[in-house]
Amino acid sequence: MVAPGDVRHETLRKLKAGTGKLATAALRELDTDYRWFGELPAQERSWVGTVAQAGITSFVTWYANPTGTYRGALEIFAAAPPELTRSVSLQHTLSIVRTVVNVVEDNADELAAVGGEAHLREAILRYSREVAFSAAEVYARAAETRGAWDARLEALVVDALVRGEVDDDLPSRAAALGWKPGPTLVMVGRTHGALGETQSADLRRAMRRAAAGAMVGIHGEDLIVIARSDHDMGELSGNIMESFGPGPVVIGPPSVTLVEVARSTRAAFAGVVAAPAWSLTPRPVLADDLLPERVLVGDASARARLIAIAYDPIVKAGGSLQETVATFLDCGRSLELSARTMFVHANTVRYRLKKVSELTGWDVLSTRDAHVLEMAFALGRLRDAGRALL
Repeated sequence: MVAPGDVRHETLRKLKAGTGKLATAALRELDTDYRWFGELPAQERSWVGTVAQAGITSFVTWYANPTGTYRGALEIFAAAPPELTRSVSLQHTLSIVRTVVNVVEDNADELAAVGGEAHLREAILRYSREVAFSAAEVYARAAETRGAWDARLEALVVDALVRGEVDDDLPSRAAALGWKPGPTLVMVGRTHGALGETQSADLRRAMRRAAAGAMVGIHGEDLIVIARSDHDMGELSGNIMESFGPGPVVIGPPSVTLVEVARSTRAAFAGVVAAPAWSLTPRPVLADDLLPERVLVGDASARARLIAIAYDPIVKAGGSLQETVATFLDCGRSLELSARTMFVHANTVRYRLKKVSELTGWDVLSTRDAHVLEMAFALGRLRDAGRALL
């Protein structure tokens, strides 16, 4: 009778001798059974072949000493570059493992010594289970590493947008995070206090559920969300609002390109700083609704925009609109006093102010809108007088 040890030794000898044949058979079966394998570039096919060969070699090593130290899929994937986990999914990897196991099992009768067939098949089953679990671990670690890299890349992109530094590399970096040119919502506010790593990761996942490819920046307790979406922006902003903490939340001007996103981000940031100056600031509020307050905190872009949209159109309209608005504001927003000052009927003043509302969108009879126009006229007059503006 042949001793069990001799049977095992003979099976191991046959396994070692047949590794090349098994690897070739595994690749042939992959090519036949899986379309995705045939569509891989030549280099990546060679990587998969290396992994298949390493899987068979790993099984032989494990079979020789099943109680020894075993690194599973870590050992198998050490033969291939890390990029393989990007081009070949976990599902496909398990298909590779399954194919290798099937090939070894199909050849078990030929590879096993007489009397060792059942033992070899049992070993194959145990090995396939261990490799499947360790393969999942390899991909989990790769995903964790990728997540850490993506977080660093995201921070670089958002920081550049906040600073307004849009260089030639920024579009490709943003594209790597899932952003592409198109309607983009920018929102800036505060977090719910200081966030740890887990809370930050949860927040990012929530933002990407609301808009795939959303970029999130967390600067201390400042929260910046840049969300590209083809859907209704009002609904999107409503979904995102719950992730902001107490305090003002500012929506930047509409943007499509990265240059516009950078301007929108800076405008929203300035709006958050300026919002406390308006006691009735809505939540959320548009950055353009805070133009006077942004001027007060030194936002030069707000100053230029306020003059361009609330002063220049009235001046260019000609007629008596500029005089009427200026007089109305200087007369304490009194229709009667303005009419007497200009020697016209109060209804004439009212009619002209209505024309201003139609022209600019601001109703000077409204307290808030009058404040906006008052600031715009003050800035416009200083510019026209050639005075330096702060």
